[in-house]
Amino acid sequence: MVSGELEQVGPRLRAARRARGLTLEDLAAQAGMSTSTLSRLESGKRQASLELLVPLTRQLGIRIDDLLQPEARDPRVRRPVVRRDGLTIAPLAPEGAAIHTYKITYPPVDTLPELRVHDGYEWLYVLTGRLRLRLGEQDLVLVRGEAAEFDTHVPHAMSAAGRHPAQVLSIFNGEGVRMHTHLAQP
Repeated sequence: MVSGELEQVGPRLRAARRARGLTLEDLAAQAGMSTSTLSRLESGKRQASLELLVPLTRQLGIRIDDLLQPEARDPRVRRPVVRRDGLTIAPLAPEGAAIHTYKITYPPVDTLPELRVHDGYEWLYVLTGRLRLRLGEQDLVLVRGEAAEFDTHVPHAMSAAGRHPAQVLSIFNGEGVRMHTHLAQP
């Protein structure tokens, strides 16, 4: 543990005690220690140890982990862009996320890709360009700022409409992502 994390144990212990309406005397007696030991622990004048923390956390109904500062994780997503079948697929969520989000660039094509059917749902939002969405019997063109949501059991296919690429923000649940991006594990 880093010393900065340990410095926060006392104040967090005090906050947990106060949140439960306990006095120093009450908690110290329940945990089997002196009031002065608990006071010094809360003020940071005594080093926290498992011997002291285990009975205190049991009495407070919390875990020792609750007293430690969680390590700040880097929120940036650093996954490689994938190019497949003319598509440029930029992952926007960490590997293993429950919801899979991608920025997909669809190139202009002469013929619409083959219709597909698979498990899942897809949500999409057109960032730039025009997107052709064939969904069952519907043949739609979505423009910048438009969104669509559909059950992927319905036969569907997408491509840029016109002569310019279309950039789309796509969100899939776990089943939908495997079929469209081939980035997730089956």
